[in-house]
Amino acid sequence: MALPLRKLGLASCIVGVLVLPWAVDIGAQQNAPASPATLAQRIAHTNPNGYGAGRGAVHAGAGTMGFGQLFGGGTFGPHFNFMHRGEIRPGSGIGHHFHNTADEMFVILNGEAQFTIDGHTALVKGPVGVVCRAEHSHAIYNSSNEVLQWINFQVSVTPGVSDAFDLGDDRAGASLERVPTFITTRLERSLFTAGRGGRGNAAAPSAAQPAAPQPVITLRAGEPTIFASPWAYIDHVLVQPGASTPAKSHDTIAEAYYVMAGSGTVTVGSETAPFGKWDAIPARLGETTSFKNTGNEPLELLVYGVAKDMDSKIAMMTSGRRGGGLPAGRGAQ
Repeated sequence: MALPLRKLGLASCIVGVLVLPWAVDIGAQQNAPASPATLAQRIAHTNPNGYGAGRGAVHAGAGTMGFGQLFGGGTFGPHFNFMHRGEIRPGSGIGHHFHNTADEMFVILNGEAQFTIDGHTALVKGPVGVVCRAEHSHAIYNSSNEVLQWINFQVSVTPGVSDAFDLGDDRAGASLERVPTFITTRLERSLFTAGRGGRGNAAAPSAAQPAAPQPVITLRAGEPTIFASPWAYIDHVLVQPGASTPAKSHDTIAEAYYVMAGSGTVTVGSETAPFGKWDAIPARLGETTSFKNTGNEPLELLVYGVAKDMDSKIAMMTSGRRGGGLPAGRGAQ
């Protein structure tokens, strides 16, 4: 999606390119005064009352849709454009469109959605992420009777530049292919099986001697190579009750955390704040973070890593590091 372009009233099938105000030199950004907001104020919350249909049609899609912004441009470096949270009602969707300068990933948290990439449509079942790489068209349609909950995250190839090209196609009634012929990321809780160690290559424990769950496990849900921008990875993390993650420095890769289940506290620098299900937590460049599960159920996090620039992403990839030095306590793959 490209919310700023819709505000400018651009018509379907007209290319719009917008240079956004957070396209600043990364050095200047890192040296800028710290935000006066407290950590608790920086944590974003999903609207508890839902999002309804307040935004109207999106990219010439079917029906109407509502959504809101969790984080705005520049929060995770100059390449980051936005993180949105919303709902798609039955019979509604996001119309077929391109972003030629930005990567997106939609996460469908529940139900089933008809997702289109480059004109190929298939049914995807939540929880699942669908990668919409720059220069590839995409659309979503809700053919079910259930309101779909979703997240959208966008990172630009060129700092601070966003665009949209609408095709005027709502994809309602599109023919479905048997399997998706595009990149999806599996996010089922069942992937965190005891004894996997985040790699999935260990033998399953016997029924007579079940293995105790590891305190913290991380699965790499999206590799850096699936994104054209400095978007570095997608991780899926499970923290058992009472467990904590080691402190992690975000020197070259900022992270956004979305709480899929559970509750806990996050420490950023010298501040600690509580959070709950469906909250979103920012970890900006130069900060250090750690998490603790203070609840009675596993804490499940979806982690978006955004490098400060392509050089930092390439350095991570060529050095063999995962996420700028993923702490061992997170069960790195």
